[in-house]
Amino acid sequence: VLLYHEDNFAQLPQLTMVWPTVEQYHPDSYALNVLTELLTDGKEAPLNEVLIDEAKVAASVGGFNYDSELAGELILQVSAFSGTDLDAVAAALQDGFARFETEPISDEALQRIKIRQEVNFYAGLNSVLGKGAQLAQYSMFAGNPGYIDEDLARLQAVTAEDVRRVYETYLKDQPYVATSFVPKGAPELAIEGSSVAEVVIEPIVQGAEDDVDPTASASYEKTPSLIDRSVEPPYGATPALATPDVWQTETENGISVYGISDSELPLVQFSMVVEGGHLLDTPETAGTANLLAEILTKGTATKTPAEFDNALALLGAEVDVFVTTETFEISGETLARNLDATMALITEALLEPRWDETEFDLAVSRTRDAIQAGRQQPNTIAGRAFNWVTYGPGSMRSMSTLGSERNLETITIEDLQAWKQNYLTPQLSSLRIVGNVDEADVLAALDELTEQWQPVDVTLPAPEQAVTPTGSKVYFYDVPGASQSVFRFGYPALKRTDEQYDVTGVMNYRLGGGGFASRLTQELREGKGYTYGIGSSFSGTDQVGTFGIFSGVRSNVTLEAASLVRDIMRDYAATYTQNDLDVTQSFFTKSQARRFESLGAKLNVLSDIADYDLPYDYVAQQIEKVEALTVEDMQALAADNIRPDAMNYIIVGDAETQLPRLADLGFGEPVLINEEIDGLTE
Repeated sequence: VLLYHEDNFAQLPQLTMVWPTVEQYHPDSYALNVLTELLTDGKEAPLNEVLIDEAKVAASVGGFNYDSELAGELILQVSAFSGTDLDAVAAALQDGFARFETEPISDEALQRIKIRQEVNFYAGLNSVLGKGAQLAQYSMFAGNPGYIDEDLARLQAVTAEDVRRVYETYLKDQPYVATSFVPKGAPELAIEGSSVAEVVIEPIVQGAEDDVDPTASASYEKTPSLIDRSVEPPYGATPALATPDVWQTETENGISVYGISDSELPLVQFSMVVEGGHLLDTPETAGTANLLAEILTKGTATKTPAEFDNALALLGAEVDVFVTTETFEISGETLARNLDATMALITEALLEPRWDETEFDLAVSRTRDAIQAGRQQPNTIAGRAFNWVTYGPGSMRSMSTLGSERNLETITIEDLQAWKQNYLTPQLSSLRIVGNVDEADVLAALDELTEQWQPVDVTLPAPEQAVTPTGSKVYFYDVPGASQSVFRFGYPALKRTDEQYDVTGVMNYRLGGGGFASRLTQELREGKGYTYGIGSSFSGTDQVGTFGIFSGVRSNVTLEAASLVRDIMRDYAATYTQNDLDVTQSFFTKSQARRFESLGAKLNVLSDIADYDLPYDYVAQQIEKVEALTVEDMQALAADNIRPDAMNYIIVGDAETQLPRLADLGFGEPVLINEEIDGLTE
């Protein structure tokens, strides 16, 4: 079945192909999972080789085998480069399948995938929720809550013959559905012979909203249960917080190392953070740090990109390099027994990158693809607009870490080499590591990096001072025909290191930080049906901080929803009650028991300690602060920090129908900012 749809907002053509497969825990499901990875994962995967390296029609190929209780689907998805005919993508996919059919499946390739799946298997059991969900899933789908041993054994027993057999059975010459989503006005990019898909686009009709009565009772037949689910179970005692032992040291070349040992699973998670990041770029060079991150692990002086990728996979290691506004980070996960070998590969990549020209060109193409895709994503646009309004034109914080298409034309591989040489230095670095290793293990794994990574002098940019608005203003980005409006309301607020930061975040719980316990959710979702979700939060670093409200609402209630948010904020301080405080304190004191539960949770705590020089027991100290709060404290915090009449209201939506109405919000005529925001990425 071939279908296509001209999408009003698409910037890039996208092809999705779906084959029906088998249910979860079916004997063939394991081989199908391996097949999908063999086709799409790694530099030597045939679909990657053909589509990315040879045909050069896309930056990536996505694939997964999605299996449910009754049936499954094997899905391949390709977002092609701008203007690419999806017939060329489909032809390249067929060439990739042909290559898979003729090339042998090596034992090494199978081993790589099995080790990675083993790591993912363990990671799924990393929390109480993960363990409970897995037990329930085994019970429902496999008929045996103790299916874990057989599940892992079947995963590890998959052979090359199994993979060939499921390919022949479920993919080769088998029925599938292919959907082409193409930009408006470009139907010629769809696969030839496709029929128009029946996609219903809801019209924007002002005043069409029905009143929602949340008190109306519904009649339905309850599912039989052995317990009375109409009676809420009593609360237990507040759990005691067991803070794990944190160790800290420094290597001879200046790397700060923070660790927590945890022997529950044979895994290690880590993050190497170097200060600076995107802020060390300039408006003219924005995107350089990101491109360096893109190619840093694409081979080394002695290993091709494929060899480096395979070496990591054989260790069960996954390594991700990325840039944030303030940092350059190398993070990952590996089997504990392979920490030394994993760190050796990271050291090789950090000190002796390959600087592969082909990989550089691919990184530029991927980045351009991501920039173009971001122009069709209202949430991305709203975030970019919020930063532009908050920090002003010319600020690095108002520019995406991806840079702009204009910058991509001028950045060279020599620029990346210079960035690495000038800004990546051990004395601005800290390693945070948790898992089944101790301090001696970690320091031994860092020996080579300690010896060979030499410090350089780096001057970090001075913190920027955002201007706090004295009055409210509405900024609007026009997405013609949008069925939803995206909100991003906020202003510069407390830094993470401010003494009041923690308790101010606690105050926000009943406003918008508490999900269904928050007023914003209860009134806009449950009470009015304007949105599926809305929230608010304080976020910050040691340099900047912001308060933000974020949501997507039905387009025809843009003014009504924004007005309701404004009014809820205006009333919040005066109407904060003892019940609000009781609910908040109960949540914050009881929920902290899981702050150290998983490896990821422990890593987050280490990151706070490392980034903001917090005491090892800062979580326990936070609990004491929360328990000491009074209603008067919370009302004062809300009055000082929730500022509906001194806030920037950023809205992304359909200007034709919504822009004129927003003057009624009471903050003057809205300002259209398409030209300014588009200029950041062009």
